[in-house]
Amino acid sequence: MLESLSLAAGLSWGSGLRLYLTVLLAGVFARLGFIHLPDTLSALSSPWVIGVAGVLTVTEFLADKIPAFDSLWDAVHTFIRIPAGAVLAAGALGHADPALLTVAALAGGTLAGTAHLAKAGTRALINLSPEPVSNVVTSTAEDGLVFGGMLLALFVPVLFLVLMVGFLMLAAWALPRLWRGVQGGFRGMATHMVSRFARSRHD
Repeated sequence: MLESLSLAAGLSWGSGLRLYLTVLLAGVFARLGFIHLPDTLSALSSPWVIGVAGVLTVTEFLADKIPAFDSLWDAVHTFIRIPAGAVLAAGALGHADPALLTVAALAGGTLAGTAHLAKAGTRALINLSPEPVSNVVTSTAEDGLVFGGMLLALFVPVLFLVLMVGFLMLAAWALPRLWRGVQGGFRGMATHMVSRFARSRHD
């Protein structure tokens, strides 16, 4: 059960950050025999699923490095990552009691949504800066974070679950501040643009 919980948490958390990379890693490790996935997730090890996940992983890797476009990508994937996190979390528990699967889906969707909002909010705040370097560095760090996190979820479940508790506590503290920061940044940009427009008309 501990391994199943870690798998469910890892897949849902990873989905909120890098859905396609998460699916790719789980599928490849299962295909190579390093891990055993429940029957309900056996499709992840299909060569077709691995191939499509690989193409989408590369696409997301490139798209996420483009300032501003990455925020559009995140906005669209709000409707993909969170449901996927719920489905993967429920699938990680196999053929369990329907009530337990429902709870797992709700928890998985919540964890995926928390990770997604933390990522999207951070990137939106970074995109307020005119230089592109911080965006690329942050995006690359997210790739590494998901890779390392999935390794822990699959092979060191106890440590991963402890870290997930810490992540949720940090997110509960950080998300309201991120939201206020993004709101303030966009208000500042809007005020600046209106001021410049007014000056140009006056001139």
